[in-house]
Amino acid sequence: MRLATDDYEVLARTELPLDTVLLARHLIGKIVVRETPEGSLSGRIVETEAYPVGDAAGHAYRGETLRNDALFLCRGHAYIYLAYGTSYLLNVSSETAGIGAGVLIRALEPLVGLQPMQRNRRVQKLRDLTRGPGRLTAALDINRRLNGIDLCRTGPLWLARDDHDAPEIGTSVRIGLSRATDRPLRFYVRGDHFVSGPKALNR
Repeated sequence: MRLATDDYEVLARTELPLDTVLLARHLIGKIVVRETPEGSLSGRIVETEAYPVGDAAGHAYRGETLRNDALFLCRGHAYIYLAYGTSYLLNVSSETAGIGAGVLIRALEPLVGLQPMQRNRRVQKLRDLTRGPGRLTAALDINRRLNGIDLCRTGPLWLARDDHDAPEIGTSVRIGLSRATDRPLRFYVRGDHFVSGPKALNR
């Protein structure tokens, strides 16, 4: 595990593919950084789901509202919402300004700030810290106050890259949906300990 974020570089917007599905794959292996009063927290993205333009399962499907307006920002902004009244979920806007689509960050490998993450989640088991979209936001203290923030510049929440080797990426259908359930739009690091979901989808 890392001890600091000094060797991270901010992920420039120009590096982000201007396509939701390509972005979901591109973000695998990149890093979510959360700056807090206690210091930096970070985790490597090991699982994502794409919610492209026109997707019936996506929050942008019925158009722009006050709740989902961050999805309609240009690619690389945070869209954060409360799911089922219990868990915040972190998404990355993925198209040009005015077009709603996004990538859900589903799981992270925790890297920096393990003790604060454990306190935030009230768990000690490393594998359970950030394995799942609600768990990772709780561990990194991510909530609606950060909705709409630009993830392509350093600040309270940002995306980074380092010299980590490119992982082997698997693909499956998305998890926990009632609509558009058969689309292969979930991406994950094959064999990774921190990927969420059933084993049948993680081969």
